[in-house]
Amino acid sequence: MKMIVFLTLLITVVCILAAGCIGQTNKDTVPEKCVCPVCPVLNATSTNTTFPEPNMTANITKLKGPLRISISGFNAFLDVILDNHSVGNVTMEKPLDLLIDEGNHTIKVCVGSICENEEVKIVFAKRTVIDFGDRLRKNVVFPTPTARIIDYFRSGDSVYVVVEFINPSVKDLSMTAEVSVGYSFIDERTDLRVAESTRGKAQADVKAGQRETDVLSLDFSNGYSYIFDPPALGQITTN
Repeated sequence: MKMIVFLTLLITVVCILAAGCIGQTNKDTVPEKCVCPVCPVLNATSTNTTFPEPNMTANITKLKGPLRISISGFNAFLDVILDNHSVGNVTMEKPLDLLIDEGNHTIKVCVGSICENEEVKIVFAKRTVIDFGDRLRKNVVFPTPTARIIDYFRSGDSVYVVVEFINPSVKDLSMTAEVSVGYSFIDERTDLRVAESTRGKAQADVKAGQRETDVLSLDFSNGYSYIFDPPALGQITTN
């Protein structure tokens, strides 16, 4: 009986010494593994275990809201700028529908150097509509380069036509417009009234977003008692 008690105490001491690695003489050296041949539970807990760091990155889906941009009644093909980035085109017949992040945004459409802006607040699942049509019609009379007759008068045997060239684009243009005038007169040789027309070209170099005028002189044929129609514009070209 005494022998059994003695053996039990001896095994217990051996387990305690092995678990604490008391047998290590170098205190600065960390043991890779402390093994107790008779204590399987101590062996399992003495193994170094590395736990993975938690992933702190979360994927957050931004809520979006619908936005419609239109230019009703304004005949043009325009880029739509969202927060300084082009996001599509809009025409008089077809608005542009977008789905964008919630929050404050800037919407812009431009005709040449003239731009219309709108600040909008997008809310999830709530439709926002912006129509630039009224502002464009008010501030941009001519969406494309064109010319028009703003005045005319007769002097002697000629008609003087004042042509205005309009360049709403973003680049300088050389513009030309054909002008014609129909008229009749009494021929000096036959004393008969004769129908005739005279035509010519007005021209101007127009900077981007600017207007220029040119005065064109159209001469009548020899005769007298002139009657003339209002001048008319023909083909307009730009380079």
